[in-house]
Amino acid sequence: MTFYSCGPTVYDYTHIGHLRTYVNNDVLKRILGFLGYKVKHVTNITDVGHLTGDSDEGEDKMEKGAEKISATVWELAKVYTDYFLYSIDSLNIKKPDIFPSATQHIPEFIELIKVLEKKGFAYQSKEAVYFDVLKFKDYGKLSGQKLTEKKKKSREEIYVDPNKKNPVDFALWFKAIGRFKGHVMRWESPWGVGFPGWHIECSAMSMKYLGETVDLHAGGIDHIPVHHENEIAQSEAATGKKFVRYWFHNEFLLVDGQKMSKSLGNFYTIDDIKKREIKPLALRLLFLQTHYRQIMNFTWQSLSAANSAYDKLVNYICELKQKISQSNTKGEYGQEARSYRHKFIDAISNDLQSPKAVAVLWKIIKSNLPPHEKLRLIFEIDEVLGLNLKNAKFIALEITEEIKKLAQEREEARIAKNFKKSDELRRAINQKGYDIKDTDEGYKISKK
Repeated sequence: MTFYSCGPTVYDYTHIGHLRTYVNNDVLKRILGFLGYKVKHVTNITDVGHLTGDSDEGEDKMEKGAEKISATVWELAKVYTDYFLYSIDSLNIKKPDIFPSATQHIPEFIELIKVLEKKGFAYQSKEAVYFDVLKFKDYGKLSGQKLTEKKKKSREEIYVDPNKKNPVDFALWFKAIGRFKGHVMRWESPWGVGFPGWHIECSAMSMKYLGETVDLHAGGIDHIPVHHENEIAQSEAATGKKFVRYWFHNEFLLVDGQKMSKSLGNFYTIDDIKKREIKPLALRLLFLQTHYRQIMNFTWQSLSAANSAYDKLVNYICELKQKISQSNTKGEYGQEARSYRHKFIDAISNDLQSPKAVAVLWKIIKSNLPPHEKLRLIFEIDEVLGLNLKNAKFIALEITEEIKKLAQEREEARIAKNFKKSDELRRAINQKGYDIKDTDEGYKISKK
């Protein structure tokens, strides 16, 4: 199975909105592998050609980003590509098989544009080479947007080149003249010195590594009306074949009900998570609790709760590990374990219902399954969820002096057989977000 996912434009730090998309893409790839498919996965790095307006308006994002930090575009690309890799590694996201960058594939872009030109789908203006949208009869089939509506919208926007045949035509190649006269990243081409448009990049790179038809193509929901429509048009115009069999689009992530923005001070990265002493995999767990096709609202309160849940999960796994040897995790499942396994697979295989899949995980933990079956099943499920539970290590629990005092008072009441007082103290501990359990080795405190 071939899988292409739109990667980052490396002009700024990868933020948690991006990471939600990459986590969902990762879960999709993991469940396919779990079900026996051999997946060949490509994720691109866009390091040239993506303008601030997706429809050919504005400045090149890379050059604008470089100006902000007083760096070259090449230095910028290296810094933010490294940060992207660091971010996905922090969330235990499996790396794709191939990581092509746009600047390494200029010849492939040029060859694809030449094919489109030869077939009559491309034309030149003084400033660029454009794809003639009216020549592609199925334009808009992904978004369902009618071309007349898109034309009207395009006229309301500012577009620079008055020599476009139609406002909706999109650039395949920008010439290093006019507004792009000083563009730093530039290459020789049959149409003069210049640089590629954003849309041609994904088509050319996916075709090179995955063939003319891709089984799965992933990206954000915001890619549908422009980027992915344009990918379809230029790819199918060039090959005469279906470009993508199945699309996988992730919804937006909001922060406290608002769109993420640096100006609002709600632009968060993986380092912001770590600075609050929250584990990155708690963020992954939080993402899994909202379906990929639903808008997710991020709050620090919800992440804190996910962090407590993750700590509880990890410590429980560690306790299970202590009870049994790894050799006891082999063998056949009993009927109850098989039932839980089927429920998990049914949930995650049905349009990636990750919240239901996580709920099955918690039911398994609370179940009366034999410890060896329980641990084996959790590890198997985690091959899909990606919470890295096999490598779980005890997480030291920070217990306040107040909780310690209440716990000791309860222990003294329990020893004195003052069960009424003992129960009252347990409730007081519970109300403050902790559980207390009596064991043969004494009481143990954990977070709820």
